[in-house]
Amino acid sequence: MQTEAVNMIARAAEQAIIDSGAFRVVLAGGSTPRALYKRLCALKTDWAAWHIYFGDERCLPAIDPGRNSTMARDAWLDHVPVPQKQVYAIPAEMGAKAAAAAYSATLKPVGEFDLVLLGLGEDGHTASLFPGNDWGQEVDSPVALPVFDAPKTPAERVSLSAWRLSQAKQVLFLVIGESKHEAVMNWRAGANIPARAIKPQHGVDVLAESVLLKE
Repeated sequence: MQTEAVNMIARAAEQAIIDSGAFRVVLAGGSTPRALYKRLCALKTDWAAWHIYFGDERCLPAIDPGRNSTMARDAWLDHVPVPQKQVYAIPAEMGAKAAAAAYSATLKPVGEFDLVLLGLGEDGHTASLFPGNDWGQEVDSPVALPVFDAPKTPAERVSLSAWRLSQAKQVLFLVIGESKHEAVMNWRAGANIPARAIKPQHGVDVLAESVLLKE
């Protein structure tokens, strides 16, 4: 799975840099992508062309080890020459509401993402879009949503809306662990889970263990 994921990211980056001179990628958080990010350190690419965004963030101090941005830096970004000004962390230390507004402003001039990486929770959540909450699916939805009642700690978070995550040339879900298989099956059966709200024009790829599925 990791090898296929690295190859897919490499191809997306190469094509985007050829097409526009820049690669705009949204990173998944949590523990699932850590091993993948470590492997990306060895990627041969024009790192100066990469622009790094985040799908969600936990409202913790800026360098807290529980932050998605901290994990990505420790595993990968601090070890490659991506310009610091091109790593756009969500300022979640400001609190969910203020951080969501600030990140919406950051993304205002950004068009379609080249690649969005997402995970999948056992309950079908993705980014910090959880069952029972507003997922921001409409075209007039905010770019970033404040989250105050996430079922996992910390409860306060910021997440890109489903609508904004869908504005991408390619979306790749990374699904690791047997505990996630039921969520994948429910998704394929048509269950209304948050992951289903991500609807880019060309559909999404789901890389589950060593199997690549198309939704």
